[in-house]
Amino acid sequence: MSYGIPSAEPSAQVPVCPRHPDRPSYVRCQRCGRPACPDCQRAAAVGFQCVDCVNEAQRATPEVRTVYGGAVAAGKPRVTFGIIAVCAVLYVLQWLIPNDAIYQTLGFANIYAEPRYGQFEPWRMLTAAFLHSQGFILHIVLNMYMLWAFGQALEPLLGRVRFLALYLVSAIGGSVGYLLLTPLYEPGRPLYGVVGASGAIFGLFGAMLLVQRHRGGDTRQLWVLIAINGVIGFVIPQIAWQAHLGGLVAGGLCAAVLAYTPRGPRQGLIQAAGLAAVLALLALAAWLRVTL
Repeated sequence: MSYGIPSAEPSAQVPVCPRHPDRPSYVRCQRCGRPACPDCQRAAAVGFQCVDCVNEAQRATPEVRTVYGGAVAAGKPRVTFGIIAVCAVLYVLQWLIPNDAIYQTLGFANIYAEPRYGQFEPWRMLTAAFLHSQGFILHIVLNMYMLWAFGQALEPLLGRVRFLALYLVSAIGGSVGYLLLTPLYEPGRPLYGVVGASGAIFGLFGAMLLVQRHRGGDTRQLWVLIAINGVIGFVIPQIAWQAHLGGLVAGGLCAAVLAYTPRGPRQGLIQAAGLAAVLALLALAAWLRVTL
């Protein structure tokens, strides 16, 4: 004689997870009240919420942005560390690959911008900023240190995308400055190429100067830093002060676009147009230099 309850009846009353119907779930979402299995539970201020409610709340919550329009990114400055990693990898490859092949492929010299003596390869104006001198290890060490120091300050303020755009345009600005302020290649005259992130770093100097000024901060230390590094470019041979100046101007222009664009729903679009205008101005200056 059996006094048990038929097995079919309790199984019909067991709550199951809507996303995983084969899993009994006795914990319910604090927001919608539906059962949620352990894989679908997300810790809330009180109890748990299901993953669907959490995703819905994230979509409904406005994205937090910095005063300069960039998305707030918590944690480490990933773009800064990414640029440092690329420079480090290429520096190692410069040592490992023979015949100076990395420089021959990615380096920039005025011969590459002069159609009469070499193929026009404008991408070198950017790629050269990721290479560094093999004969002077402090070249990459100091550049990466300054990138790390200024990147940690600027990347959270501007947002990752805007900071990356600032860095890349400043790098191009450094190469354009070198192109404008040095003679084009002529047969029989020694040719000096330019490599290094110094132009882009000076762009960060100029950007920080504009940002500090916009925020009402003290800029005296920045002026001293820029002056010292600028003088070094004239005192120590084989340092391309022209690239430093070009990067400083380009970075300052980019920062002016980012800092002084009015806030609003069209802020990002206006900033993108402004940065594109700076890039177009650099391209025009380079084109005029090599064609006139």
